[in-house]
Amino acid sequence: MSSRLASFRGPSTPSSSPVAARQPSGPASPSRLSELPHHRTLRSQLLELRSIAYEWDERVSGQGLKAASSLVDARTELDNEIALLSVGKQPAYPIVLEKLRFMESCIEDLREVIKRLERLFQKMIKIIRNLEVLLYEVHKTKGWRFVEEPLWVTWSLEKFVTKVPYILKPYRRSLEMHTELVEQLRPHDVTFEDSRQIIAEWQAQPHLAQGGWDAVWEDICAVEIDRWNTPR
Repeated sequence: MSSRLASFRGPSTPSSSPVAARQPSGPASPSRLSELPHHRTLRSQLLELRSIAYEWDERVSGQGLKAASSLVDARTELDNEIALLSVGKQPAYPIVLEKLRFMESCIEDLREVIKRLERLFQKMIKIIRNLEVLLYEVHKTKGWRFVEEPLWVTWSLEKFVTKVPYILKPYRRSLEMHTELVEQLRPHDVTFEDSRQIIAEWQAQPHLAQGGWDAVWEDICAVEIDRWNTPR
């Protein structure tokens, strides 16, 4: 977290169960009466973060899973074709070459998925930094009490900006895991059982199951941010 936030109270891990919307017990704060620029900036940045998270899942569950499955299928088909040959007979060179070229194209597709995930992760970091700047600027002009006021329901600007960075950890771990899985799939002598296990882990995305966008942040934003439910 940047030095701009050094004076703010340290956050605890956000709960995946948002606080239910409720009517304020006292007079409405100025930030509740009408949206100010920082309301719109916060919502825009979090919607962008959601879009990044959705693209992440599409890259992993779509392009990446297809490439990994195709790679394993091609290896299995080649193994089966070789197993059917008579003892001492060599497989036709064009068939083997064609299969190997296809396998290499699948591996290259997996590398491209990893590169895209790396770029998406950097975009996430940029959004976190943008939010830190937003909090710093609002705090500088409006004061500490203002950034602690609820924005729409119960969460303040300060709470959003100090809690949202927790999303980086599961996505960083997921990126590291998928990078390692690609390396495990690269050798052509990897066994079928090991390949199945790798693909199952790839598809499960275990690090995002409890800390990813849909696991935590979508419900919070749906409750705490006005006009949140825009089409994906």
